[in-house]
Amino acid sequence: MPHWTFGLAWVGFAVAIALHVADEATHDFLGVYNPNARAIRQRFHLPIPVFSFRGFIVALSSAVALLLILSPFAFRGAHWLRVLAIPVAILAGIGNGCLHLGGSALYRRWMPGVLTAPLLLVAGSWLLWSTCQ
Repeated sequence: MPHWTFGLAWVGFAVAIALHVADEATHDFLGVYNPNARAIRQRFHLPIPVFSFRGFIVALSSAVALLLILSPFAFRGAHWLRVLAIPVAILAGIGNGCLHLGGSALYRRWMPGVLTAPLLLVAGSWLLWSTCQ
C-alpha cells in the first residue's frame, strides 16, 4: 500500500505541474518573468535564462512528460525516485507555490500562475509526505 500512496502522489504532482504550466501560459507568465530575468542578468551578471514562448512550453511539457514516464517507478516505490522526489517537491511544488503567492501579495495583484499555486502547495506537500511512507 505505501508504494501506491507514493505513486498516486507522484502522478498527482505531475498533473498539478501540468495545470500550473497551463495557468502560467494562459496568463502571460513570460511577460513578467523575462523582463525580471533580464534585469537580474544585467545587474548581477547571473546566467538567468530568458525563454521564448515555444521554448517555455517545450521545456515544461517535457518536464511533465518525464514525471509521467517515471510514474511506474513511483508505483513500485523505487528508492532513488523517493530521494529525487524530496527536492522536486520542495522546489517545484512548495517553493514555487509560495513564490507565486508571495509575489501576488508583494505586488498586490494576481501574478501569472497564482491560481494553481495552492494546488502546487498541496501536491508538493503530499509528494513530500509520501516519500516517508
